[in-house]
Amino acid sequence: MDTSGIGRRIAYWRERRGFTQTDFGQLMGQTRRWVQDIEGGKRQQDPRLSVLVRAAEVLRIPMEQLLTDSPPVPPAGNAPPVEAFGVIDALYGPAPAADPPALAVLQRRLVYCCEAFQACHYATLARELPGLIVGAGQAAHAAPAGAGSDAQALLSRVYQLVTSYLHKYGSATAIQAALAADRALVAAEQSGDPVQIGAAARRVAKSLVYQQRPQAAVEFATAAAQRLSDGLIDRGALGLSTLGMLYLSAALAASSQERTTARVRAATDYVDEAGDVADRQGGDRNEDWTMFGPTNVGLHRVDMLIRFEDGWSALEAADALAPEALAGLTRERQAGHHVAMARASLLTRRKDAAATELLEADRLAPEEVEGRPDTVNLVKDVVGATASPGSELRALAERCGLRA
Repeated sequence: MDTSGIGRRIAYWRERRGFTQTDFGQLMGQTRRWVQDIEGGKRQQDPRLSVLVRAAEVLRIPMEQLLTDSPPVPPAGNAPPVEAFGVIDALYGPAPAADPPALAVLQRRLVYCCEAFQACHYATLARELPGLIVGAGQAAHAAPAGAGSDAQALLSRVYQLVTSYLHKYGSATAIQAALAADRALVAAEQSGDPVQIGAAARRVAKSLVYQQRPQAAVEFATAAAQRLSDGLIDRGALGLSTLGMLYLSAALAASSQERTTARVRAATDYVDEAGDVADRQGGDRNEDWTMFGPTNVGLHRVDMLIRFEDGWSALEAADALAPEALAGLTRERQAGHHVAMARASLLTRRKDAAATELLEADRLAPEEVEGRPDTVNLVKDVVGATASPGSELRALAERCGLRA
C-alpha cells in the first residue's frame, strides 16, 4: 500500500470539511499534536488500517481518497455529495434526550449560519447545521403548549436554511431538500408568523421545481402570495421582501417549463409584480436574508430569460443593472450572477466571455463554483466549447474534478 502523501490528503479533506486540527483530533480520539504529526508526515510509515478507516469515516470520503491524488469525482446520478451527509443524517436521526439550548443561543447560531450561506461558506454549513437542526428541534419540542411560536418560527427558519443548502447540490439532494421544506412549512404554520409561512412556502415551491413539477410550483407560490398578502404588507419591509420573493419564485418556476408565448408572458408578469413590491419596499434590503429589492428583481429577470434560453435578451437585461448596486449584494448573489452571465454568454456563443465570468465567480466564491454539480457541468460545457482553453480555465476545470 502506497502511504506517501496520506497526511497531506488528510489535511486537504480536513480543511474541506471545515475542521480545525483540534476538531479532527477530537473526532479521531486523538490530540491536536497527533494530527499535526500525521499531517506533517511523521506517522505515515506504517499507518494502521483502522486509523485510515476511521479518518475516512470522519471526513466522509471513500478510503481510497486518502491513498490517491486523483481528483475527486463530482457527484453522479442521485447520490448525495459527501459534504451533505452530516446534514442529511441530522434530518433523519432521532433527537437526543437532553435539555435544549436556549433560544437566544440557537438564534445566534442561526444568524452565523445564514451569514455563512450568503458568503458561500458551505463547508461551514456542513459542520454547523447538523447541531442546529437537533437543537432547534429540541427547543420546539420542549416549548410549553401555546407558548412555542418563537421556537417554531426558529425551527422553520433552520429548515428553510437547510433546504437552501441542499438545493445547492441539485437533483442529488432534491428528496432531502423537499423533506426539509415540508418541515419548514409545518413549523411556520404552527408559529402563525406570515413571514415564516411565506418564506417556507417559496422553499416548497423551489422543491417542486426540483421534483419536475414546475406548474405546481407556480400555483403554490402564487396561492401563498395571495393568501398572505395582507398580513405580509402589514409587516412593512420584512413582509414586503417575503411577498416579493414569492412572486420571484413563481417566475423562476414558470420559466423552468418549455418556452411558450403564454409562459414567457406569465413569468414576465410575476417578475413585474415583484418589481412593484420592490418599489413599494424601497431600495435593496437584506430582510430575513432575502437581499430583496430592485437589483434582485433584475437578477431574476436575467435568470428567467436564461431559463427560456434567450441569451441575448438576458445580456440586455443585465446591462440595465447598476454595477454599484451589484457590488452591494451578498457574495452568494454576486457569484450566482456571474455564473448566470456565463450561461448567457455560452448561449450567445461568446465563449471567452463565459470563461471570464466563471473565473470571476470562482474568485468571489470557490464553493459556489467548484462544489455545485450544475456549475461544474457549466465549466465542462465552456471547456468543451473552447478550442484552446487558457491556463486559468484549465486550472478551474481541474479544481472541479474535470479533465481540461
